[in-house]
Amino acid sequence: MQSTKSLWLLRDCRTFPKIVRHFQTTKPHRDPHTSIDPSEVTHFNALASTWWDPHGPSRLLHLMNPLRHDFIGSCRAAPSRNQERGLRYLDIGCGGGIFAESAARLATTAHVTAIDPSSEVLDIAKYHSRRDPILMEPGRLSYQNVSIEGLKIPDKDEERYDVVTLFEVIEHVTNPSAFLDQVLPHVHPGGWLILSTIARTWTSWLTTKFIAEDVIRLVPKGTHEWEKFINEPEMRAWFTRRNGWTDIRSMGVVYIPGLGWKEVP
Repeated sequence: MQSTKSLWLLRDCRTFPKIVRHFQTTKPHRDPHTSIDPSEVTHFNALASTWWDPHGPSRLLHLMNPLRHDFIGSCRAAPSRNQERGLRYLDIGCGGGIFAESAARLATTAHVTAIDPSSEVLDIAKYHSRRDPILMEPGRLSYQNVSIEGLKIPDKDEERYDVVTLFEVIEHVTNPSAFLDQVLPHVHPGGWLILSTIARTWTSWLTTKFIAEDVIRLVPKGTHEWEKFINEPEMRAWFTRRNGWTDIRSMGVVYIPGLGWKEVP
């Protein structure tokens, strides 16, 4: 049985060696039974109606989506277990369904399960998916209003997911380590866990907090908490301490106005 693999897209990957932070969040865990921060849910509820606006607060997520698929494709091109059936996806914190919809349309996909704790955002996702007959095919795409803690862990390996995605999620949970421990059992042996998050650098503070929120107001104020951002070495160190997670890969990307998302070392 092959070892499970993990990898992630790390936005704004430039780091400064003097910045040190434990992987555990500095904020108290409000509820020992969930990683959900109620204030985060309230914040994203307010953004629900703008999720599919290509010029709205989620614009950069729409632009990043092709890069996500390219990255997943490049990782799956590496030697792995034989895939005799379509891929099963679990998209955690799916929001309005930007990635979930695109994954469900792929010919190689058997099913996409997309979960999110915000019922308002999921209402938008469900409404938008009804516009595409392909997405309405039985078993193609299903949305669940649940957190990862509330999602039943599969009893059998064949019920687990080939690709589990966490896009712009880890920086919004109250306890990243405990949250990821809840995620790992859902990954099929030999499958992939794909994460995308923001590095905690002075550059990311300037771009995501000061410029994006305070100056040009591309996203609403309070969307990001710089202290919650996680650097690549911290994420890598966490996975190396988990048994079986041996094929760890990362790619840095940065958004350049006028040019879009570009890969950087």
